[in-house]
Amino acid sequence: MSMRIAFMGTPDFSVPILAEIIAAGHEVVAVYSQPPRQAGRGMEPTPTPVHKFANENGIDVRTPLNFKDPQDRTDFANLGIDLAVVVAYGLILPQEMLDAPVHGCINVHASLLPRWRGAAPIQRAIMAGDTETGCMIMQMEAGLDTGPVLLAEHVKIGADTTASLLHDELSQVGASMITRVLPAIERGGIVPTPQSAEGVTYADKIYKAETRIDWTRTAQDLDCHIRGLSPFPGAWCEISRKGKSGPVVERLKILLAQPKDNPDGAAPGDIINNKLTVACGEGALHLRMVQRAGKGPVNSHAFLRGFPLDRGNKVD
Repeated sequence: MSMRIAFMGTPDFSVPILAEIIAAGHEVVAVYSQPPRQAGRGMEPTPTPVHKFANENGIDVRTPLNFKDPQDRTDFANLGIDLAVVVAYGLILPQEMLDAPVHGCINVHASLLPRWRGAAPIQRAIMAGDTETGCMIMQMEAGLDTGPVLLAEHVKIGADTTASLLHDELSQVGASMITRVLPAIERGGIVPTPQSAEGVTYADKIYKAETRIDWTRTAQDLDCHIRGLSPFPGAWCEISRKGKSGPVVERLKILLAQPKDNPDGAAPGDIINNKLTVACGEGALHLRMVQRAGKGPVNSHAFLRGFPLDRGNKVD
């Protein structure tokens, strides 16, 4: 048995889920993705990862800016699909589109709803210090990630879990889940569970202003903050050293750190040893993996060989 499906997604996260739907033998009659954006040195319009994957598999791709044009909504309804699968698409679907497929629209969301509804659930879960998150597939309705849940999987967040690692794990979890949900929907053998009214939080998109490190925060908080932004867009600070014609200031992206003690009570931003450990508002952070502008990621030892910083230096 198979269904006629429209897939709606944009980033890398969505691709394994689309791949599993195709591998399971379902007919993906159309893929919707965000329009190509200018990228690269030549600023050429570049299709999204989902768009590229659909092209490689010979699937019709549609890239509306939004669904304000009635023709776009009519075209969707005319697909005659059983189901729409939405994964990090980035556009809001009007009610008439949610109602058009036989089985409606389902969404694969990277959190344990109702916690972290919205745009950046992976990053926000780590930044908040959560020790667990997961992936949920829900029946879509008009509200933002408010629909009843069809299936859920829990995933641990470890002490070294970065946004990149969690992104990849949850993408694979979502791909595994979709292969179980689709047959159940087709058989009518799955009962949606309403989300709890308690514990609702929202995962706002990541703003540039919050990526700069505030060393007055605790080491534990900053460790979560750094891992939640690693590797992109990356938490950063500024470092300075003496140059031939005066101080040289550079931006340093911190990709991985480890909380440590601050036995001497050094002021936030002070480097407290020769191992690239920085004092925080409480405790200190050993900067384990860093990246200078225009350079590749390196561990603290490699960084200090080319950019020596000793006790008494400061970062900002």
